Amino acid sequence: MTRHTLGIVLPVLNEGAALARHLRALQPLRKRGALVVVVDGGSTDTTWAIAQQALGSLTDTLILAPRGRAAQMNAGAKVCQNHPQIQTLLFLHADTQLPPEADKLIQQAMDAGARWGRFDVHIRGRHPMLRVIGQMMNWRSRLTGIATGDQALFVKRRTFDAVGGFAPQPLMEDIDLSQRLKCLGPPACLARAGQHFRQALGAARPLAHGMADVAFACSLCLGCFGVATGRTLWVRKGTP
Repeated sequence: MTRHTLGIVLPVLNEGAALARHLRALQPLRKRGALVVVVDGGSTDTTWAIAQQALGSLTDTLILAPRGRAAQMNAGAKVCQNHPQIQTLLFLHADTQLPPEADKLIQQAMDAGARWGRFDVHIRGRHPMLRVIGQMMNWRSRLTGIATGDQALFVKRRTFDAVGGFAPQPLMEDIDLSQRLKCLGPPACLARAGQHFRQALGAARPLAHGMADVAFACSLCLGCFGVATGRTLWVRKGTP
């Protein structure tokens, strides 16, 4: 019997076109003991059928939950409670691909004392600004200690339970959770980037959100102009 130590919660809604591909990308982690929980929020396409077909081969558990990422991720975390050996929860958007060694990187961060963290994001798409936006998202996250769901947020299960999980709100549930988690300690910012897929019209959301990061970064640079270089450590990449 597989002894699961990492629980990957995947909230989905009408992801039928790409779900099988994303599940296949998680198989190296499953082989090393990760539990994959797919939580459908009431899809009207082929998502549920594809996930059912994948049970046992590409995913471990499939459940239906009220629509909304917060509700779906809380439901997935509850499933992980049936596996007492799971120490860490990873909340993964269906359009985000983890680095192949994500489980090992998370374990290293936890062994170093982290309670929670996230990965750098690299946004794939045709728009030339997407690379810049990804870099700004990572920079902003390091500076503020706030992570977004696109960065594959992970947290110790006991810590997640201690802060009450995701708040029952329709938007920005990841920001809200990060604000509560950072009161307990800073996030581990893993520089090994995951891939965030956005094609065609799908790139509009990170582009819109990312422009806010660009504007924030520009205003911050103007405000901090002239500050001693010894106080600008946040611009360093590759270290938490």
